[in-house]
Amino acid sequence: MKLLPQIQVEGGAEWLARTATQCLIDEARLSPKPGLVDSRGNGAHLDLTLALMERSAHSLTPTFQALAQQSWQRPADIALRQTIGRLGREGEQQMMAATGGVNTHRGAIWALGLLVSAVAMLGGDAKPQTIAMRAAELAKLPDDAAPKVFSKGLRATHRYRVPGAREEAQQAFPHILQQALPQLRLSRLNGSSETHSRLDALMAIMTSLTDTCVLSRAGMEGLETMQDGARAVLNAGGTAAPEGQRALAVLDRQMLALNASPGGAADLLAATLFLDRVETPYSKH
Repeated sequence: MKLLPQIQVEGGAEWLARTATQCLIDEARLSPKPGLVDSRGNGAHLDLTLALMERSAHSLTPTFQALAQQSWQRPADIALRQTIGRLGREGEQQMMAATGGVNTHRGAIWALGLLVSAVAMLGGDAKPQTIAMRAAELAKLPDDAAPKVFSKGLRATHRYRVPGAREEAQQAFPHILQQALPQLRLSRLNGSSETHSRLDALMAIMTSLTDTCVLSRAGMEGLETMQDGARAVLNAGGTAAPEGQRALAVLDRQMLALNASPGGAADLLAATLFLDRVETPYSKH
């Protein structure tokens, strides 16, 4: 009988890792996404393909599993924060090895890694709000071993004085809990297909996120184009409605013309799908 807790940890960690990986793949395959890699093509990216995104996602499964194992029923403290920071950086190296040095999922490692850890800290059984709050506790703790480098995202947050991925996590992922998850479930309730529901959730994130990937590539013009275009899609009835589909096609053309890709929004969509699936693991999504 003494083996049961360990079996629970192993099984739970494996399920969380598999689920996180699948959510990255589901996000990558979702189409049509404005400016992003999807099943149609590489969007505004010259160095990314769907196959590369999927290879990257699979390379991260061991990282997600290690994060879950190390975090299982542990409190949010400096020791755990430093452990998950180290595991995240090791995962980033594995991702870079798998992609030949292309940054496919750095932002997703941060968001999904924190959420995987948070679910494990709660013993695998929790509501999205509770998971996000626990992830925020972790995100607020310092990680002294983190390299002092300025990523493109950090440079954008400083240049434009806007919140980025770090603040989103520290504030308990408001774009997921207040926009994406409610929209995902509302669209399903209204009879939209799973694809349209997920696209609507992406639009909900894009209406207000200060996406540093877009800012880095296309400045404030790109960000305003993204936010206005996403609002137009939802105001036209969402991606299941003919008018919404036309608005989405317009936004796609605009994002490609600006060479802008809402990668931050894509990371948060994958995290949204993860929280949705953790709460309802046996529903057919």
